[in-house]
Amino acid sequence: MMDFITMPLVTGIVIAGIYGLFELFARRKERLAIIEKIGEKLEASSFDGKLNLPSYMPKITFSALKIGSLMAGIGLGLLVGFIINVSLSNAGMYTTEEWHHQNGFMEVAYGASVLLFGGIGLLIAFIIELNIAKKKNS
Repeated sequence: MMDFITMPLVTGIVIAGIYGLFELFARRKERLAIIEKIGEKLEASSFDGKLNLPSYMPKITFSALKIGSLMAGIGLGLLVGFIINVSLSNAGMYTTEEWHHQNGFMEVAYGASVLLFGGIGLLIAFIIELNIAKKKNS
C-alpha cells in the first residue's frame, strides 16, 4: 500500500545515520583540539586549593515512579475502554452484525481512555515529585 515511500524513507534514514556518525567524530576531534589548546595555557599550580570537586551523593531520580504511574494509567485506560465497549454492546447499542460499522467507536474509546488515564498517571507522578521536593527543601 505504501511501497512508494519505503525506498526514499530507508535511503533518508541511512544517509542521516552516516551523517550523524561523521558529525560525531568531527566534533570529538574539535573538542580534543580545544582541550589541548587550553591545556597548554594553564598550569597546575594555579589551581591549588581552588578546585571544588563535586560530591558523589546519589541523585534521586523519579524515573521508576513516572514509568510505573504511566503503566498503571495505561492499564486502567485499557480496562475502562474495555468496560465501555462491553457495556455498550450489552446495552444493545450495537449488535455483532453491525460491529464492522461501530469498529471506529471502539478504537476511539480505547485510544481516548489510554491517553486520558496515562496522562492522569503522569500528573499524579508529577504531584508526588513536587511533594517530595517540598519536604526535602523544608
